[in-house]
Amino acid sequence: MFEPKFTITNPILKHIGSIEGAKEVIDYAVMVPAWEAKFKEEARVRTVHFGTRIEGNELNFSQAQRVIAGEEVIARDRDVQEVINYRNVMEYIDKLGERYGQTGPSGSAAVYTESWLKKIHELTTDRILKEGKAGIYRDTRVVIKNSQTGEVSFRPPLPVEVPVQIEEFFAWLNSDVGRATHPVVRAGITHYELVRIHPFVDGNGRVARAFSLLVMFREGYDVKRFFSIEEYFDNHAEDYYASLQAVAKKKGDLTNWLEFFTKALAIELTKIKERVRSLSIDFRWRDRLGRQISLSERQIMLIDYLTNHDRLLMHDAKDILNKVSDDTILRDIKDLMDKGILKKRGKTKAAYYVIVK
Repeated sequence: MFEPKFTITNPILKHIGSIEGAKEVIDYAVMVPAWEAKFKEEARVRTVHFGTRIEGNELNFSQAQRVIAGEEVIARDRDVQEVINYRNVMEYIDKLGERYGQTGPSGSAAVYTESWLKKIHELTTDRILKEGKAGIYRDTRVVIKNSQTGEVSFRPPLPVEVPVQIEEFFAWLNSDVGRATHPVVRAGITHYELVRIHPFVDGNGRVARAFSLLVMFREGYDVKRFFSIEEYFDNHAEDYYASLQAVAKKKGDLTNWLEFFTKALAIELTKIKERVRSLSIDFRWRDRLGRQISLSERQIMLIDYLTNHDRLLMHDAKDILNKVSDDTILRDIKDLMDKGILKKRGKTKAAYYVIVK
């Protein structure tokens, strides 16, 4: 029976605290729908680009972005196909990644399956591996070598051991004991264990990262799909691989790897939190009004002004929205009043608007 070995250290607690704090701000942020869509698309592009680049893909960010959008680029066929495939993987885990939390939609325990793992690998290696290899556990021995020295740094389990160890891992992931572990820690364990077992002949790193992301998505840590932990991994590739390899040196103790994994997510979510805060409406309004508020970009600009000024006069609004007609400005202001965000004080030309406290 698989039982992960690790200690919840102060750094892990600190990082999870940062993750929870950033998650709350992002989840409660009230943003223009178009901005939310933009954040999600940016995160998806970063995930696909950096998630393939760390494995040696040579496309730059702009090229990857164009490939994801369905445009043609002049580049090596394999590099283009890897990006297309990982885009398809992200779309697949989006479909699987409903927030089940500790239980499924019917109240039963949420279960992860080997068929999902195989499908993710099939999508990851489509048109890259030979026929009959995609989505199939390896039947050959493999070794992991240092790309610079050529020295063998890790020997994954023998092929005959792969199905057994994968089955044991999924038994833990779906068990009461496994589900009692914090979702972010579960995702980190998932990432490492799939890398360690190395169940396929190729694409194991991408599969491991995608499946760990799926765990977070399903267990309430999708954080609006705004983040890309792969970007941190790629920017700190040496530390990323060293942290993974250190587990074997410490006889299977995952503590240092989990410190790195939680730190990576904490830094990424904190960065996203600051961006969201700069573009979002005061998240306390969601509690006060009991609902999400949908505002236009023009209305956001008016509210941004009022966060630094105690009142909004009509001539202020005209300066802010200088390419908009007076009638449109008045309609935007009236809508903000109807939504309980602004109230009017004074009459005629002396009238001004303030934020409802």
